[in-house]
Amino acid sequence: MKKALKYIGLALLAGVLILAALAAGQPDEFRVTRSALVPAPSDSVAALITDFRRWTSWSPYEAMDPQMKRSYAGTAAGVGSVYTWEGDEVGSGRMEITGVTPAGVTIALDFTAPFEAHNIATFSLEPEGEGTRVTWTMAGKNSFIGKVMHVVFDMDRMVGKDFETGLQNMGRTLGR
Repeated sequence: MKKALKYIGLALLAGVLILAALAAGQPDEFRVTRSALVPAPSDSVAALITDFRRWTSWSPYEAMDPQMKRSYAGTAAGVGSVYTWEGDEVGSGRMEITGVTPAGVTIALDFTAPFEAHNIATFSLEPEGEGTRVTWTMAGKNSFIGKVMHVVFDMDRMVGKDFETGLQNMGRTLGR
């Protein structure tokens, strides 16, 4: 019995060491990007993105936790607009629009729970035919915990799927 516990302990230690080594080999930064054609002019798309109160109509994260608490501060829309959330399913955090140009929107995205992370989200807007090519990107630094998560979960596929849903929802919202 004592020998079996020793082997189990050694196997667990080896597993932790392998996980730590794999995590250490992960990149120091990450980037998730998805793009879609939205059937609306770029000014309509920008207006939807820069007004956090309208995110309930298209953001996939709103649908994941409809009971989350939301608050808004700063300007009604555009640079200086702030949105905070707290929910059981989506954790808590804060977004602030830091840049708006005809080519896109930049948002400081700070998560506070279930883990702390400080990222940048961008929405690039490029007119294409009668619509707008919207490219949604989130980028940031990988903490050690983030690197471990990247070993265990395919973050690009998980978050990318949410971005794809959000872009589809944006198209449905504006394509009416």
